[in-house]
Amino acid sequence: DGKLYDAYVIYPRSHASEASFVEYFVYQIMPDILENKCGYKLCIYGRDIYPGEDTASAIEKSMQKSRRLIILLTHQLINCKEPAYDQHIALYNALIQNNMKVILLEMETIETYENLQESLRFIIQQQGTVKWKEQHTVHPQSTNSKFWKQVRYLMPLTLKSS
Repeated sequence: DGKLYDAYVIYPRSHASEASFVEYFVYQIMPDILENKCGYKLCIYGRDIYPGEDTASAIEKSMQKSRRLIILLTHQLINCKEPAYDQHIALYNALIQNNMKVILLEMETIETYENLQESLRFIIQQQGTVKWKEQHTVHPQSTNSKFWKQVRYLMPLTLKSS
């Protein structure tokens, strides 16, 4: 199908100097599970798109080369007054052009979605979210956990046999 990536990952990028759990999840846990153990190819800003290149066009090209969008929902993302450019483009592609499936990962317990962008609320109403509850498990990086099984179910089929 001419796609280079199985999923483009959108996450709130912290401006703080200390790395957050979400960044650890995006750069360590997700690649370990989805790429190393399941055979998917992810596009992650900061790893596959470098600051300094024409960010806007690099993001758009990478999304066009992706089969899915994975959006990590956190309080930081919900309470952000101005959504990131990649989030705007992603939601446009998913809702207006209707050519991309979105996977919403709820990384923190979110009581209400009322502060969320209307487009994200619409997607949540349509398909719900996959909730991260791995802090309760001993092995958060087990591919057999309910969370990772749900994510893999929503991902495109891989050619690699598990």
